[in-house]
Amino acid sequence: MMQTFWAHVVEIAVAAGAVVFVAVIGGATTDTGPWYQRLRFPALKPPDWAFGPGWSLIFALIATAGVIAWNDAPDAATRAGLIEILAVNALLNLAWSPLYFKLRRPDWALIELVPFWASILALIFYCGGFSPRAAWLLCPYLAWVSFAGWLNWQVVRLNAPFAGKAAG
Repeated sequence: MMQTFWAHVVEIAVAAGAVVFVAVIGGATTDTGPWYQRLRFPALKPPDWAFGPGWSLIFALIATAGVIAWNDAPDAATRAGLIEILAVNALLNLAWSPLYFKLRRPDWALIELVPFWASILALIFYCGGFSPRAAWLLCPYLAWVSFAGWLNWQVVRLNAPFAGKAAG
């Protein structure tokens, strides 16, 4: 009984640590300073303050889904596949903010968003094969990134071209 308890504590700590790592790096590479403020945005863009709580909820759902999927996985090979897909997704998640905010290339970020979005869909389908609960918990992540992708596309449409503007 106690061994099971500590195993769950470790699972939760690892999942929480992974999403906190991605969140901290994402936050550290997000700069809403003068360059960002000069961009034109669509009318449906939420206020900047809403992105932090939105991402916090999404990351909590990702960590929860990860723990549930880990526990629902039928074997070690399925767990290894889960870790691989989560790692690819985390790397793609980490790549978006520096492209958009640090390099000031929303156009490149939009291109990167395609494999990022696909990695979320792959994660949902993968988990759906053995853990429908985890798959459903990942659906808001896909919805959020889909909306963020639409916003990204609108910023590109309203502000392009970005080449040569990065220093401004």
